[in-house]
Amino acid sequence: MHSIKLGAKPPALEPWGTIADLGATIVEGDVFVFGLTHHGDAHTPVSAGYFACTKGKFDMTYPFDEHATVIDGECRLTRRDTGQSVHYKAGDSWFIEKGAPISWQILSDTFTKHYLALA
Repeated sequence: MHSIKLGAKPPALEPWGTIADLGATIVEGDVFVFGLTHHGDAHTPVSAGYFACTKGKFDMTYPFDEHATVIDGECRLTRRDTGQSVHYKAGDSWFIEKGAPISWQILSDTFTKHYLALA
């Protein structure tokens, strides 16, 4: 069992390089990423874990369906094909479907989410 509590620090996260290393296009900043997968991996149909990054902007097309909850920090996600834009902060959640073109703007110095991804 993995307990995810608002305000509680996640376990130590591993450096994963930059968001560009994960297939996104950096628009502003370096956007270094960190994470910890506690179920599955990039090669399994279902994975779950923590994802964190530093301040900046990047674009990506979602390679999976994702449900996520913000643990720390703030971001603005904008769906590029519709213009829909939503501001998220700690405790907020979203569901994004595979193939959605999303622009990320990390508003805080760091941002952490917990995710469940379905390939």
